[in-house]
Amino acid sequence: MCGALVCGFFMKAAQGGAGPAAYAAYHGARIGVYSLVGAIAALAGVALISTGLLGKVQGILQIVAGLVVIALGLEVMGLLNTRLAVGLAPARWLRGLFARAAAAGGVPGAALGGLINGLMPCALTLSMAVKATTAPSPLDGALLLAVFGLGTLPTMLLASLLFGQLGQRLRGGFLKVAALAVILMGISTLIQGVDYFNVMRKLGNW
Repeated sequence: MCGALVCGFFMKAAQGGAGPAAYAAYHGARIGVYSLVGAIAALAGVALISTGLLGKVQGILQIVAGLVVIALGLEVMGLLNTRLAVGLAPARWLRGLFARAAAAGGVPGAALGGLINGLMPCALTLSMAVKATTAPSPLDGALLLAVFGLGTLPTMLLASLLFGQLGQRLRGGFLKVAALAVILMGISTLIQGVDYFNVMRKLGNW
């Protein structure tokens, strides 16, 4: 879902001569932020386990995450008029920093851009963070989100290298396919949340 974002960054950064080191710095910083989010989420999960609340909260979190992911996909497809804002910092402030990082260019600018990208509103990252609350340790949570970030790397690199060269109609088609995949992921997360909630309720943990 961040393909257009990374494309816009490197279209601006290319004016200053963005090379392989800049791409590595950008995506390394982005995946690093995801890993940190995973570790923090796992710590939260450990805290919930210690209080006996994990079973009560996890199902609801998955249901909410599924609904948010579905709404995000509908928004990208143009079927939802509202604009979602799910992130770790104010989106407007992050966009300003992101634009300045792109204008700065070079490896430092790319690293800052990747760091900001990792904090940008993204329901997919939120959904994975919810899953990370079930990780047995912060390290496992960090690895889960790191693998998620690495899984997005081929698409993100393709987007940053080629997306700007595609025609508007073709770009729109790719976005709609991605949005459909996001909606399906959201439905899957929602169903898992409902099933988990029902299991915990039957066990008397609710």
